[in-house]
Amino acid sequence: MSVLPSMNVDDLICDVLVIGSGASGLATAVTCAELGLDVIVVEKEPVLGGTSAWSGGWLWVPRNPLAVAEGVVEELEQARIYLRNELHSDVLDPRMEMFLEQGPKMIEFFQRHTEVQFFSGSKMPDFHASEGHARGGRSLCALPFDGRRLGTWIDKLRRPLDLISLAGMGIAGGADLNHFLNATRSASSLLYVGKRLLRHARDLMCHGRGMHLVNGNALVARLLKSALDRNVRLLTDTQVGELLREDQHVVGARIDRGAGLLEIRARRGVVMACGGFPHDRQRIAQQFAHAPDGSAHLSAAPKGNTGDGLRLAESVGARVACDLAQAAAWAPVSRVPREDGGFSGFPHLMDRAKPGFLAVRRDGRRFVNEADSYHDYMCALFDACGPGEPPVSWLICDHRAQRRYGLGWSRPFPFPTASYVRMGYLFKDSTLAGLARQCGIDAQQLQATVDTFNQFAEKGCDPQFRRGESLYNKNQGEILHGPNPSLGSLRQAPFYAVKLVPGSLGTFAGLHTDACARVLDDNQAPIPGLFAVGNDMNSIMNGHYPSGGITLGPGMTFGYIAGKTLAGSAACR
Repeated sequence: MSVLPSMNVDDLICDVLVIGSGASGLATAVTCAELGLDVIVVEKEPVLGGTSAWSGGWLWVPRNPLAVAEGVVEELEQARIYLRNELHSDVLDPRMEMFLEQGPKMIEFFQRHTEVQFFSGSKMPDFHASEGHARGGRSLCALPFDGRRLGTWIDKLRRPLDLISLAGMGIAGGADLNHFLNATRSASSLLYVGKRLLRHARDLMCHGRGMHLVNGNALVARLLKSALDRNVRLLTDTQVGELLREDQHVVGARIDRGAGLLEIRARRGVVMACGGFPHDRQRIAQQFAHAPDGSAHLSAAPKGNTGDGLRLAESVGARVACDLAQAAAWAPVSRVPREDGGFSGFPHLMDRAKPGFLAVRRDGRRFVNEADSYHDYMCALFDACGPGEPPVSWLICDHRAQRRYGLGWSRPFPFPTASYVRMGYLFKDSTLAGLARQCGIDAQQLQATVDTFNQFAEKGCDPQFRRGESLYNKNQGEILHGPNPSLGSLRQAPFYAVKLVPGSLGTFAGLHTDACARVLDDNQAPIPGLFAVGNDMNSIMNGHYPSGGITLGPGMTFGYIAGKTLAGSAACR
C-alpha cells in the first residue's frame, strides 16, 4: 500500500471521501472500511495526524467497556446529571444523547476489530466536582505503539510536538512522566529513563525518529495501521479546492495535488474532518473577543488547520455556530521564539499545578486557582481583565520548583536555564522585586501576594482560591508532596517567570450537524452527502469543557457514527 503515484479515473472513485486525517477523520475511514466501503482520505499537509498526533491522546467516554471491566460501573443518568450541570442546560442536545449511547459501542468496536487498543484512565477525575462528576473511569488513552509496524508509512506520521517532547521523544503521563521527574531521586527511575533514552537514541540512528509512540501519536499510528490494513487510500499533499454537487447532493471534491486539478467522486458521501479554524485569522477575528484583528492568539494546533472544512461546507449551504459559551478550548501559552522570527505557543497544561508555582496579572495579584484546567485558567483571566486590558498573566516559581518541574519551555535539571534567559523567553532574578521590574509587574503587590501565598501554602491550604482541594487539583500536583500536593512556597532564589498569553488547543465552534454527524443547512435540514466530525463539527459541549478528552472522545464517536450511517448499518438512514 502506498500513496498513489499516478492516477486514473478508477483511482478517483470511492464510496466515501474523508477530508482530513486526524483521529476523527481516520476513525470515520476505518469504520467505513471495516463495514465494506471503499474509502479515500485526503490530507493537504505532507504528514498525517493533524492536531491529534500532537495531543495527549485522551478520550472522554462515560461507561466505556474498559472502565466496566475494572468494576467502575455507573448509570447513564449520572453522566447526564454532570453534563446538565456543566453545560448549564436542563435538556441535553440530541447529539449528546447519541454520544453517550454510542461512545461505549465505539470503544468496543475499535478494541474488537482494529489495531486501536486503549488503556483505562480509571483514576482520572472530571475537571469539576459538580453533581454527577466521576472520580475516574470516564477517560481512556491509546496504548503505546511500535512505529516500526507502519513500515515506510512511519515517514507520513506527524512527529510529536517538538516544544513539549525531548528530542522528539514523546513522554506519556502517569508513571512514564513520574520516572522522568524522579530520575535524580530514584535509582529505579534513573534506570527506566536511561533505557528510554537509549532506545530513543537507537531509533534516531536507525529510523531518524522515535519508534516508541505514546499519547496522540500512538492513537493516530494505530488508526493509520488499521486504515492501511483495510486498503484505505491515503493521499497527502492534497488540497481540496471545492466540493462537487449534483441535484443538491455532495458527490465528491475537486483536488489539487500540484499537477493540475482532479475530481474525486464519492458515491456515499464526503466527510469534513479538517480540524476546525485555529489558524484562520478571519474567523478568529469574528469569534475571539480578545483577538479582534485575528492576531494576539497562539494556537498549539498545526499551522495547516486554517478552517478549510468550514469554508468548503459553507459554500454548499452549511452554517458555522457563533453562539457558544466559548469558541475554543482555551489554554495559556508562552511565546517561544522561532528561527524565522515568529513565535510558537507552548501550552502550559501541567506546570501551573505543581508546588512552588503561582500566577499573577500585571497588578501583582492572583486571579485564579492555578491548578484548575487550562480552559478554566483562561476563562478566569478573561473575566478578570477590564475593557481594553490585554489578557496577559505571568507564571512565577522559585529555583527549587524550576529545577524539579521546569517552567514551560525551559526544562528542569539537568538542563541549564541560561539560553532561555538570553533569548528573552525566561525571566530570572535573585529577588522578587527585581523579577517584577523585568516583567512590568507591581513589585510591592507581588511581594505581598507571595508572602501571603507562602504563609498558607506551608500549611497546605489556599483560602483565596481553594487550590489543591479538588481531586483534579491533587492529581495535577505531586501526589507525594505534603501537606497539599499542589501547594508549595516560593522561597528559594533565584526566581523565574514566563509571560502567558491567550492560546488554544483547538476550536469548539463548528458546523451545525444532527445526531448522525450530517451537516445541516439554514433550515436545519441535512445537506445530502455531507458529514462533519471532530473540530469541524460544532462541539456537543456547547463551548464548555467538563473534562479532559472531550474533543477526541466525541470526535471518534461521531466518526464511528458517520461511518455506520454511510454504510447503512446505523439507525440514521
